[in-house]
Amino acid sequence: MIDVTLENFDAEVVAASSTVPVLVDFWAPWCGPCKVIGPLLEKIETEYAGRFKLVKIDSDQQQELSQAFGIRSIPTCVLMVNGKPADGFMGALPESKIKEFLDKHIPSEAEVEAQEEAEDAQALVAAGDPQAALHKLHSALTVNPGNDDARYDYVKLLIENDMLDDAEAALAPALAEIPRQLRFDALKHFLDAIKFVVTDERGAWAPAQFDALIATNKRDFDTRLAKARVFMVGGDWTGAMDELLEIIMRDKAWGDAVPRKTFVAILELLTPPKPKIDPATMGKSAGGIELAGKAVAELDPQAQLVATYRRKLSMALN
Repeated sequence: MIDVTLENFDAEVVAASSTVPVLVDFWAPWCGPCKVIGPLLEKIETEYAGRFKLVKIDSDQQQELSQAFGIRSIPTCVLMVNGKPADGFMGALPESKIKEFLDKHIPSEAEVEAQEEAEDAQALVAAGDPQAALHKLHSALTVNPGNDDARYDYVKLLIENDMLDDAEAALAPALAEIPRQLRFDALKHFLDAIKFVVTDERGAWAPAQFDALIATNKRDFDTRLAKARVFMVGGDWTGAMDELLEIIMRDKAWGDAVPRKTFVAILELLTPPKPKIDPATMGKSAGGIELAGKAVAELDPQAQLVATYRRKLSMALN
């Protein structure tokens, strides 16, 4: 249990909640029910062994924080997840009800273990052991099939190791979800491109062979799409997007809009992962509290590339 003030709120609550749910207990020394629920919360935090973090805010001493969260009575508990309030409750609930509340939002011990295995997989990939990484990711998904981050990493790693049938099977549950996540749709289009290159004779063509056909008919969209897919699989992302743009500018709806969808997929695949929350680079928290220093993130070259081609796509569609 940690006492939180305005000075350490960013680090102990906002930033911390990006890695573990943080339960914020608003209390006051004169509050009778607060004296009942406080020890219960500390007991439960110990029992949950790191699955959530408990912090306490003295509403009398930290009125700015209380006002930002709209606290009208105490005790009030607010659960923070990824820097934002996810849920809460008021009053001195019994232990069973508190645990019932927490269990709706906090991963089980098995899910925590599975998440740790998924994170270990990243280190194994970096160490050059993709097979061990695949084993850990598969284990993580077996325990928690709803771990979308692990599923994405698993499918991507299967693709990178030419295990295409396994990749399709692992991707299928994510593609069946409604709405479908863009990152999984991106992997589907990447798989489609790989399957084209593997099964179609044009998959072995040199760029000049495509260009010869396109020179005779600028609207030979099938050839342009084939060329884009070959570039995509070969890692020439800008070449692929430039070819797809040529189709989109001439006919936005051609081929059930596959060129546009493939273009968007490439942008998603190239988009750098979001950095973890850093209290030194934030503007305002979900509660509206001014935090230390607004982020003025400098884009890396890949992020700049993605931004440039997003603008090109927007111009082509408008």
